[in-house]
Amino acid sequence: MTEKVLVTPAELSEMLSSPTTVVIDTRNPEAYAAGHIPGAVNIHEIFTYLATSTPDGVKEMSEKFAAAFGAAGLSGEETAVIYEQSMNTGFGQSCRGYVLLTYLGYPKVKILHGGYAAWTAAGLPSTTEVPTPTSKTFAVDPSAASILVDLEAMKAAVADSGKVKLDTRDVDEWIGESSSPYGKDFCPRKGRIPGAVWIEWYRMMKPSPDGPMFKSSAEILAECASVGITPDTPVVLYCFKGARASNTLVALKEAGIKDVSLYFGSWNEWSRDPSLPIEQGPPYAPTMLMAAE
Repeated sequence: MTEKVLVTPAELSEMLSSPTTVVIDTRNPEAYAAGHIPGAVNIHEIFTYLATSTPDGVKEMSEKFAAAFGAAGLSGEETAVIYEQSMNTGFGQSCRGYVLLTYLGYPKVKILHGGYAAWTAAGLPSTTEVPTPTSKTFAVDPSAASILVDLEAMKAAVADSGKVKLDTRDVDEWIGESSSPYGKDFCPRKGRIPGAVWIEWYRMMKPSPDGPMFKSSAEILAECASVGITPDTPVVLYCFKGARASNTLVALKEAGIKDVSLYFGSWNEWSRDPSLPIEQGPPYAPTMLMAAE
């Protein structure tokens, strides 16, 4: 990254004095209604939306979120600042918002480091007042960012030994005991994408007095080195639907990993296609399951 994506509560507090700052709250409507950062617009579907990476699925996703972000007051001139409750309780949803806006080609996107928990810990004001932003539009240019890969590109990555496939899911999903955070049998198959290595997304963060925060660049690079990732290693991330992997993507980019992308369809898409191979069993002795004849 040429400039930092993470902003502190103090920095956001200063930014709020500018009319060119649009704050987006990704939490559920109940949490938002109970109290939020002044002026923040609630877009919870940043987290809940289940995307597919087919051409029709990508088109639908692009149109949906271009409209939602435009309705929040984004025209391309404003800086979007996205937040969740805290960095490890929202399953990466603020970072998923960053990825969506970056994919759409939006030029100015920040994430509140530490989320709403850090904001309130800093003694900064909250409100229950709901703003009425002026709806705007911005030029959508998915070609401007290579942050997402589709299913075909993920298949190519699986065949490419030079590209690390990094699974960031929880341990029960990685070892194939559960198919998703929505329930063990939410998806038809349990397992992992062939050749993947694993760093659970929580490992990118550590406690602080103001709540969970990303580790330092050196610490994140040390975590990456444990699975053979260096700053020059091409990495494609996945989780279940792209939220937790978005959290890891931001951490890796902030730490200086140069080539990081995200398979947004993730396990929710891959596992539902019986023609695609998966690995099951202990990671040290995987069993490859190919398509049914």
